[in-house]
Amino acid sequence: MSETAVPLPVSVPGSAGVRSAVEERLAVFLDTKACWAAAQGFPAEVTEVLRDLVLGGGKLIRPVLCVAGWRAAGGCGDEGPVLRVAVSLEMFHASALVHDDVMDRSATRRGRPSAHEALTARHVGRPDAARLGACAAVLVGDLALAWSDELLHTAGLSTDRFAAATVVLDEMRTELMYGQYLDLLATGRPSTDLNAALRITRFKSAKYTVEHPLQLGAVLAGAGARIRTTLSAFGLPLGEAFQLRDDLLGAFGHREHTGKPNLDDLREGKHTVLMALALERSDSVQRTALRRLVGDPDLDEHGAQRARDLLTATGAVSAVEEMIADRHRVALRALDGACLHPAAVAVLRELAATAVVRSS
Repeated sequence: MSETAVPLPVSVPGSAGVRSAVEERLAVFLDTKACWAAAQGFPAEVTEVLRDLVLGGGKLIRPVLCVAGWRAAGGCGDEGPVLRVAVSLEMFHASALVHDDVMDRSATRRGRPSAHEALTARHVGRPDAARLGACAAVLVGDLALAWSDELLHTAGLSTDRFAAATVVLDEMRTELMYGQYLDLLATGRPSTDLNAALRITRFKSAKYTVEHPLQLGAVLAGAGARIRTTLSAFGLPLGEAFQLRDDLLGAFGHREHTGKPNLDDLREGKHTVLMALALERSDSVQRTALRRLVGDPDLDEHGAQRARDLLTATGAVSAVEEMIADRHRVALRALDGACLHPAAVAVLRELAATAVVRSS
């Protein structure tokens, strides 16, 4: 297509309509898999646990951004194939979440037991129930990955669109795994290295959450280099702002809103931008206290509150808030005068606002 976006209908549906369409397709796909498993006599818990996760109140931000990228780049006509690719993206995300919770030993996800905890509960009474649950969760995550590929291969894409999509997805998956690995290496060893923390933020979350889904949608619309560059200029800073907000919620968020305990990141000693700034800006007394508290696996609520007070007192919290606001502004500026459909740009602005100002 040309670098001037193909005209879309005057009214482009907002994100709520996309979420509903993706949820419906996820439910139908998992119902089909559950029926097939029952016919084979396979354990029902596999699809049940996955269903609880993927339909359990997630924001579906990646599928929404995929469709938004398609529309912004001039995508028009039958949305069926792009929606199925968006569903594939969410199924891949389910795989990543299951594995991430195993690695982080997280007990909850979206206010419910995480996959390995749910699977452990299915086998209460077995002496190896916890190990079985963790191992089973790895398999469930692998199955979600396989089903993500199945959804992509059966999306009905043309040969050239499929080839372009796989290039984006291959890069996204590879960068995410390296981002996760960098996070593992740094966990328990927070330092003043802000660049390392930002690198983890970029590859573990920012590109995966916002930039790549937008790029995926754009290539499905046949976008050229100019449109894709614009979407990256919007998506990367917004993705970083999203993760920076996530870091704040990981320490200060309320469980009833986030669905996860606000002790996990502090107990594990995650090397976040928030922690790097706090250690860099702290005096010797504050730094000693932070190093004693953050990374303590037995940290209780009293100790966590002391850590939060220190994060605030060092100015790290306000600095991260400034970084979020700055990246939000940069992202929005990328849309000014962009050769994207105006109605789709309005949806992107809406998504940008909800990504950086949120409590979950």
